[in-house]
Amino acid sequence: MEDEEQIKAPGLKWLKRAHSRVPTWVADENDVKHGYAPKSVNLQSLADQPEMLKAKCDSLQADMVLWRTGYRADPLKFDGTVKSLLALYETHKRSPYHKLKPGTLRPYNHYLKSLRGHIGTVRLDDISGVELLDWHDVWSENGKYLAAAAMARAVLMAAVRFGIMLRLDGCAALAVVLQETAKKLPSPKPRTQSATAGQITEARAAAHAKGRPSSALAYALSFETTLRLWDVIGQWWPMDQGGISEVLDAGRELKWFGLRWEDIDADLVLRFMPSKTADGSGAVISYSLTKAPMVMEELKHWPIEKRRGPVIVSEETGLPWRASIFAQRWTVDRKAANLPASLWARDLRASGITEGRASNATLDDAQKVAGHSDKATTERYDRAVLEAADRFAEARMKRREQSGNGSGNGR
Repeated sequence: MEDEEQIKAPGLKWLKRAHSRVPTWVADENDVKHGYAPKSVNLQSLADQPEMLKAKCDSLQADMVLWRTGYRADPLKFDGTVKSLLALYETHKRSPYHKLKPGTLRPYNHYLKSLRGHIGTVRLDDISGVELLDWHDVWSENGKYLAAAAMARAVLMAAVRFGIMLRLDGCAALAVVLQETAKKLPSPKPRTQSATAGQITEARAAAHAKGRPSSALAYALSFETTLRLWDVIGQWWPMDQGGISEVLDAGRELKWFGLRWEDIDADLVLRFMPSKTADGSGAVISYSLTKAPMVMEELKHWPIEKRRGPVIVSEETGLPWRASIFAQRWTVDRKAANLPASLWARDLRASGITEGRASNATLDDAQKVAGHSDKATTERYDRAVLEAADRFAEARMKRREQSGNGSGNGR
């Protein structure tokens, strides 16, 4: 490759990384200060192609200078580039982007920004499988982060599929190339981490030691009922998305949706429609909390008169937890309980399902309890789902009794 110091192009800088120097186009600081984006573009895929590297920098510099003159492209006008396609995906009123839930929206926004900076100026009809293989190496850092590369491709495919809906040139062909290239790329390994009942008990004890019974109750609910953690602690939505909620964070202009005490009846039967099924099968999860020992222990800390509104509320703010802060508190509890660093808070649901299956609960019952069965008609009948939950819970409690693990020491 041509010596780095001999490659000159407007905005080009060679940034130091752990084991290499990465060619990067960097926008003028003053333009960035006044709103220009992208701030920088990783050009690693062109590191060994000096002429292409120079041409790319010239193109990026020209875009910035044009922006400086006051020109602003119409986001709804497609010009054949990836950047234009992504703008349509983000701004068109019919785009499925606007239906993404908060937990999904965050990574999508991250990768949309990354894609725009890296390949925004590339034309769709110029993208081949070879380019995608090269980009995979960049996105995955040569195979180190396969999940990141897979997510980048997924976000690009989401935009391409919307482009097909709009009958935009190049989208249908690119979708085929993306699908075929994906078959030749390694996939990220599925998570296999799972916690035992004893480990969850230790995490609960750690949360109580820190004065956070809300965390302990959240751990118990997600593990025992196998509800997704984001449903247990809830999700904060922008004011202009979702439905109506009286739980508001006016300072951040957000509203909250999630598990409420009203979703638990007088007989302590929890009935809840997970956010993931709300727009699909409409399946309602039912679980008798009297057969969830850890939850019953935690409920002792919650007098009847306090059981109103969101179930999980931060002791620090009086509002439902923000996902990022809850994850930080989990890390504190995990370390205090000497649990593996690889165990995430979101693994609690999978841990409960794993315990149920290991306790000889049937796959059919496990699917009903988890709410991810395709037998949507059966799941609409509360009686069938609750009976499945009872058998599922009984199998788990029996296993704990036989192993001497119990439900843990209540506080």
